[in-house]
Amino acid sequence: MEKIHTNKAPEAIGPYSQAVKVGNLVFTSGQIAINPASSEVEATDIKGQTEQVCKNLSAVLEAAGTSIEKAIKTTCFLSDMSDFAAFNEVYGKYFTSKPARSCVAAKQLPKNVLVEVEVIAEL
Repeated sequence: MEKIHTNKAPEAIGPYSQAVKVGNLVFTSGQIAINPASSEVEATDIKGQTEQVCKNLSAVLEAAGTSIEKAIKTTCFLSDMSDFAAFNEVYGKYFTSKPARSCVAAKQLPKNVLVEVEVIAEL
């Protein structure tokens, strides 16, 4: 197992890695809408937060030697399922390969963000 780290995505806020490589797969930790330049959640709406999450995921996957286009499975957490359509609008711009996906409501997410996404991608 190889741990992945990049300064182009937020630092882990707990005892975990941004991602790990095992064989020909990369497993990202859930990414939230923290801007790595400021270490803050800057967007207050679901579209802005989803955009930042996708940028963070892209950076982590790139550091691992792959890309968002090689995602095979995502797990998405929304704090409010009424944001589903707006989330999908932004998500669809990034995940054009249409990987398998689960999307669930979570009562509360870290730092009170609106969305968190994790990815499994192939190298």
